[in-house]
Amino acid sequence: MHSSTLGALALSIATAQAFKDTSPFFFFSSSEILASPPQIVSATSLGNSLTAELEKCPSDTYVIVSQLGVNAADYKSARSAPHLRNSLAGSENNVRSSFSVGDVMGELDVDGLMETVKEKCQARMLKVDASTGSFAITDDMKPQVIRLDFPPLPVDAGRASTLKDNDAFVASVLDLLPSSKISVLYTTTPVSGDHQSLVVESQVYEADDSFQAPLHMDLKRESRGLHKRASSDNETYIDGPLFEKYQFLSPGIFMGFLVGILLLSILYVGISGVASLQVSYGAFDKENGPASQKKQQQG
Repeated sequence: MHSSTLGALALSIATAQAFKDTSPFFFFSSSEILASPPQIVSATSLGNSLTAELEKCPSDTYVIVSQLGVNAADYKSARSAPHLRNSLAGSENNVRSSFSVGDVMGELDVDGLMETVKEKCQARMLKVDASTGSFAITDDMKPQVIRLDFPPLPVDAGRASTLKDNDAFVASVLDLLPSSKISVLYTTTPVSGDHQSLVVESQVYEADDSFQAPLHMDLKRESRGLHKRASSDNETYIDGPLFEKYQFLSPGIFMGFLVGILLLSILYVGISGVASLQVSYGAFDKENGPASQKKQQQG
């Protein structure tokens, strides 16, 4: 079952890599946006659709995210960008409309979109330095365009964790916005051709965490069982302090100590009572004994 799941996962990633020069695009807004482009679209066509919607000034704050060096397979895992996934599903940021494009051919003109909002909506420009993690957002209600630029993701196994950190940073920026009327344009650029093979190889092993977690648990159980059998066969001992290797006080031993102390206290009281009895030596004499006293009473 694990092998079939892994085969299906590798097939889906290979399908996503069919368009090597494409990258995804995500959009969500607290306003009603009617744009719904197809899953495969050119950057020029998508830019024209977005420009037509942004000219209507549907929001007070426009956040434009630019993530370099990604593809659609980077967002397949539910843990890679949880806040973005929840926003697209409408469970965060009071989202009323959203859409995503799996394959955008070419690079979207981000500067042109920002200029459109600046001119049509009289919005001011603000750029957030995502590399330092510091940003300053004004608390007034004037329209503004906030741009967040993220560097390309690493080509090793750290792609998912880096993407998750970037997603958390975007969520923190959205939480600090003074207005609830927001529109987020999440743009991306494709992976460079030199790194395509390395990225695909890393995604095969880490794209689906739901599959990897049970497999790792099974391997851990098997390794523990092998370790126990090897220890019993070879009579090996665990290194470490004495109190870490053995358990000296269990609940049963503790209850035994309590019962033992109680019985010893009862035994002590009994022995003390018997030892405190005092009998005079005259009680054992024949003249003063019980028989002589009875004769004296009869006489």
